[in-house]
Amino acid sequence: MMMTIKKTALSRRTMLRASSLGAAAVAAPSVIPSSALGFAGSTAPSNRITFGFVGFGLIVRGHFNGILGRKDCQILAVCDVEKKKRDKAMDQVNAKYGSKGCASYNEHERILERSDIDACYVCTPDHWHVPISLDAVRSGKDVYVEKPMSLTIREGRILSDAVRRHGAVLQVGSQQRSEYSFGKAVELVRNGYIGKVHTVYANLGRFPDGKVLNEEPIPDGFDYDRWLGPTPWYPYNKRRVEGNYGGGWRSFWEYGSRKNGDWGAHHYDIIQWALGMDHSGPEFFFPKGYDDSGCQGYKYKDGPIIYRNFPKRKFGSMIEFHGDKGSIGVGRSGDLQSDPGDLKNLPLSPKDVHLRATVGHRDDFLNAIKTRKRTIADVEIGHRTATICHLSAISERLNRTVKWNPSKEEILGDPEASKWLDRPRRAPYTL
Repeated sequence: MMMTIKKTALSRRTMLRASSLGAAAVAAPSVIPSSALGFAGSTAPSNRITFGFVGFGLIVRGHFNGILGRKDCQILAVCDVEKKKRDKAMDQVNAKYGSKGCASYNEHERILERSDIDACYVCTPDHWHVPISLDAVRSGKDVYVEKPMSLTIREGRILSDAVRRHGAVLQVGSQQRSEYSFGKAVELVRNGYIGKVHTVYANLGRFPDGKVLNEEPIPDGFDYDRWLGPTPWYPYNKRRVEGNYGGGWRSFWEYGSRKNGDWGAHHYDIIQWALGMDHSGPEFFFPKGYDDSGCQGYKYKDGPIIYRNFPKRKFGSMIEFHGDKGSIGVGRSGDLQSDPGDLKNLPLSPKDVHLRATVGHRDDFLNAIKTRKRTIADVEIGHRTATICHLSAISERLNRTVKWNPSKEEILGDPEASKWLDRPRRAPYTL
C-alpha cells in the first residue's frame, strides 16, 4: 500500500514564495511593504499557518482569539450552521486584518476543498468531531479537534488510522496534558513515588437528563438538518441545540456520552497518561450498584480501580491517585496536593520519566504542524481515552458490567453491548 505523506505547509509556501520572487526579479521594479517580506517584526504570508474554523459555540472562543492574535497564523475561513455566528466571526477576522480576506461558510466541506488552508479547528458538538476531522485529514489538512475525539469507538479507530495513513498532525483538546500541575502529578505517579496505585477517584459531576421537548419553529439562518448531521431526527427545540456547559445538547445521549464523555475525556485521559496506558486501556467497566462504593467505574487488568464521583475523596481534588506509599490529588487552577505533604515538590531524578507538560496546548499543536512531530494529545491517545468514555457510557446506559479487550477493541460475550461500538448514521451524513 502506498502511503501519502503530507508535506509541511511551510515547505510548500516557501517554494511558492521563491517562485514569486523569481518572477518579480524580471518584472518592473515595485515597492514591497516590509511586512509582506516578514521584516519589521512581522511574519511573511508565505510562512504563516493558515486556518479554517468549524463551529462557533462556547469552546471555540479561546482557540479563535488565540490564533487571531498570532503573527505567524492567519484565519482564512470560518464555518457554522448558524449564519449570525459565522458572519460575526468573519467580521471579527476581517476587522483584525484590515481586509475582507476571510470567507464564511455553512458547510465545512467548503473550507476543506481550499488548497490555501493548512489546518482547521473542529469545535462542534461531539457528533460532528470525527466526520469533519476525517474529511480534513483526507483533504491534506492538520486538525485540532475538541474532546472527546469521537462519538463512537469504531469511528475513533477510523480517524486514528486515517491520520497515520495521510501523515497528518492531530491534536485533541485535552488541554490538561499541557498544564503543569497535571504533568507533575502524572510524573510522580508514573515514576512510582506513591508506590503501586490501587485506587483512583475522578470527579465528573452529572448533567440533567435530556427530556422530551416540544417542537419549535426553526430560526431563520439556522441549518438544523446539518446540525443534526448523522444523528437521529428530532423536532427542533432551542434547548436541544443549546451550547451549555451545564446541559443543553450535552444532556442527550444522541450527541455524546454525557458526563463520561465531557469531563471523562479530561480526567480519564490524565489517568491513562499516569498509568502509562496511552495505547491500551481498562478491561472491566461497571455501573452503580456493582459494589458498595455507590459509584460507577472501571478497572485495569492487574491494576487500579477507578471510581467516578466518589463522595469521600481525601483531598477534594478533581483526580486523586492512591498508592501503597502515598497519594496525589490534582485539579485545575494549580491544585496539586500530596501525602506526604512535601512529595508534590520533590524534584525528579535524571533517571525518571520526564514529560513535556509545560508547553501550551495550542503552541504544541502549532509546533507539530511545523516539525511534523506528534502532539502531546495525539489521535491514538484521543481514541483510547474516548474509548473509555464510550464504554463507561455503555455500561451506564445498559446498567450492567462490560468486559473489554483493548488489543482487539472488542466487547466480550455481550452482543447487545457490542452494538454500541458504533451507531447508525442518518443519510446523507455518512463517513
